[in-house]
Amino acid sequence: MLICLTASHRNASFDLLERLSIGAPSAASRLVTDAGVLDGAVVLATCNRFEAYLDIAGDDSGSAVAATVQAVAAASDLDSTEVLDSVNVLGGKDVVQHLFAVSSGLESVVVGETEISGQVRRSLEEARSNGTTTSDLERLFQEAAHTSRGVKTRTRIGAAGRSLVRLGLELASSRVTDWAHTRVLLVGTGSYAATTIAALRDRGATNIQVFSPSGRAPWFAAKHDLVAARDLRQAIGESDVLITCTSSEVPVVAPADLDDGVRRIVIDLGLPRNVDPAAAGVDGVELLDLETISIHAPISELNAESEARAMVDDAVSRFRAQAMEQSTTPALVAFRKHVFDILDDEIERAKRRADADGESVEHTERALRHLVGVLLHRPSVRARELGRAGRGEEFVAAIDSLYGVRPEAAAELPTPVVPLADRTALDPTVSDRDDQADAS
Repeated sequence: MLICLTASHRNASFDLLERLSIGAPSAASRLVTDAGVLDGAVVLATCNRFEAYLDIAGDDSGSAVAATVQAVAAASDLDSTEVLDSVNVLGGKDVVQHLFAVSSGLESVVVGETEISGQVRRSLEEARSNGTTTSDLERLFQEAAHTSRGVKTRTRIGAAGRSLVRLGLELASSRVTDWAHTRVLLVGTGSYAATTIAALRDRGATNIQVFSPSGRAPWFAAKHDLVAARDLRQAIGESDVLITCTSSEVPVVAPADLDDGVRRIVIDLGLPRNVDPAAAGVDGVELLDLETISIHAPISELNAESEARAMVDDAVSRFRAQAMEQSTTPALVAFRKHVFDILDDEIERAKRRADADGESVEHTERALRHLVGVLLHRPSVRARELGRAGRGEEFVAAIDSLYGVRPEAAAELPTPVVPLADRTALDPTVSDRDDQADAS
């Protein structure tokens, strides 16, 4: 059972999101590996949202939510009541709808922003490395990525290439006379830093230094044809615009690092904050942090957004239909095993009689297998049809009533392997399907 705990710029403060981004990922992982409350978890923590996609062990969603909120709050040094009041809990179809919309950039501060799809992908990769994914979470996130690519290529939702980085530079441009003659210092060497460099160069900036608290500046500077700064305080003093985008959990720029009375624009793209908020009080400094930038987010292009949301709705419907169709698979596997067990018993009995009489049973075996294939074909097709229509439980109940076959008891058993020649005899459509699969 999948549920989602979500807090974003729409329903939570940036202070709370900042603190959640630090402690929540490890807390959710511990709930999977230690407490056994969850079968799996994927945590997405970005500059304007925190989300935990949970695969619950059993059906007790209330207990799972309470345990998750308590663990996340404790790890983030927050009151659990405050966290619970700031998150929305989604279940069922709403989980699919929400993730597909988020990964497509439809729930971002800047609608259609391009960074979010990569962040969603990396959250899944991190969960894999931590061993906290499940088959249901994998399928959900992979389909979300597929939907995001479709929205990006088939709509104009991101045609302007807008993102928080570019929006921040747009706000700064009203204060910058000429980017070509502006000295820029970039603090950070991650994926956001690469995006920032591209946006700066689009505006004509050429004088760019980079500093890294982790010491990666020389490598990053060589890769992007920049100048590596060795001393942060000195580099700040030589800059007109300071942009920070590190993953540091503590501020890397303090008010004391900024010269009083010197006009300077500081753009803080970090979450947690890279710049101490008190820096806004330094004379001459204009601080643009994520909260300030989000206030100026543009109104989306309504036609493009409507088209993108229609695509997301279609993708959600397809995903749900596939899930419902697959709901009959365990029952069908159990039913097929039941029938093949009967067949194998009959074949074995025939072989024993043939050994006693000195006769061959090859023709008898082939005839029996063909008969079973014919008998199974229509129920198999009907099972998929019922599942697709959301009536899979009718098939499960039918085989339970008729044969006493229950998928729960046999869901882990593999489908019997039958040679192609025998499968052709069992079901005349098998050879056609195999030919089509080979052709594809």
